[in-house]
Amino acid sequence: MKKIFILTGEASGDKLASKVIADLSKLNSNIEYLSVGGENLKKLGIKSIYDLKEITYLGFTNVILNIFKIKKKIDETVKAIEDFKPDILLTVDSPDFTLRVAERVKIKNPEIKTIHYVAPQVWIWREDRVKKIKKFIDHILLLFNFETTYFEKENISHDFVGHPLLDVTTESAIDINQILGKNKALISIFPGSRKSEIDVLTPILLNFIKLMNLKYSDFSYVFHSTKEYSDLIQSYLSKNDLKNCQVISDNKIKNHILKKSVFAVSKSGTVSLEISNAKIPSIILYKVGLINFLIIKILVKTKFANIINIAAKKEIIPELLQSNCNAKNIFKVVSNFLDNPKKMEEQVSNIQAILKNFKTNDSSSTLAANAINKYL
Repeated sequence: MKKIFILTGEASGDKLASKVIADLSKLNSNIEYLSVGGENLKKLGIKSIYDLKEITYLGFTNVILNIFKIKKKIDETVKAIEDFKPDILLTVDSPDFTLRVAERVKIKNPEIKTIHYVAPQVWIWREDRVKKIKKFIDHILLLFNFETTYFEKENISHDFVGHPLLDVTTESAIDINQILGKNKALISIFPGSRKSEIDVLTPILLNFIKLMNLKYSDFSYVFHSTKEYSDLIQSYLSKNDLKNCQVISDNKIKNHILKKSVFAVSKSGTVSLEISNAKIPSIILYKVGLINFLIIKILVKTKFANIINIAAKKEIIPELLQSNCNAKNIFKVVSNFLDNPKKMEEQVSNIQAILKNFKTNDSSSTLAANAINKYL
């Protein structure tokens, strides 16, 4: 029986990995698994050697403050992989953790094939990482086709598998009017999936909604949340007594809400791809602490934060970052879009032209599973 150790660093990686492993199991049932994973891999019956939350340190300052704990976890993970003796070490995203482990494992046991899913964003910063990765990663699975240039240059074995958020899915019909109890036009709000993001952005977003309510009376605002933080967001709503706001955490309902929305206001991140794929006009927000911002400003080499804008090399989706991320600016930009339907149509059209280059003929997880299976 072949063995695969799956190493993720946070919940999003656990979700990505679970889809790939589900497809891989259809191709090859003769595999034993062990992981550092979360709930999604657990549902597939795959044991995790410790709780994923133990390594989910967020932000540069948090990493610095927890550096010794992280080192200890790296040591513990490397030892567990050595003991398991896998044929493949599949590392998923979270490169600052997973690739450090992969490098150590490869030095100790060169026979283990190392495959990394979701390339580090070398097109944003630290392009020199590609040369280093070449020494210990056997194969890399890429989400975006423009990434191939960076890895071809160093002759690193790779496959472009596409982004899972762009996969075609079929959904059952849901009457969201019954869920919301309203027939008003919807605006989707994405305040982030981490507590630090929610605490920074939610007060700003609520002040934005208050400004919107002064001008418009026909909108409902739906905050898209994880189950973990839905109560936190609800507490913010309750304190502000906003009657036309609601929090939704069920993924199936969230997808329907998004597709029925006339606009979306989102924290910068991969969710912007989901919004773009749903053909919903949007803006993105980003605000972090001063120390983190200064570090990012020094390291980042791209002009834009959003992947659509980066690929287009121009601002298609407005970005309100740091000091520009305030209620008045958000209101000004959003109301300008809502008052100009042609502007919204133009944004959606421009985005679709970019997304064509991001899509594949098969699902991302199927292509990734096929690539991994070749190494067994």
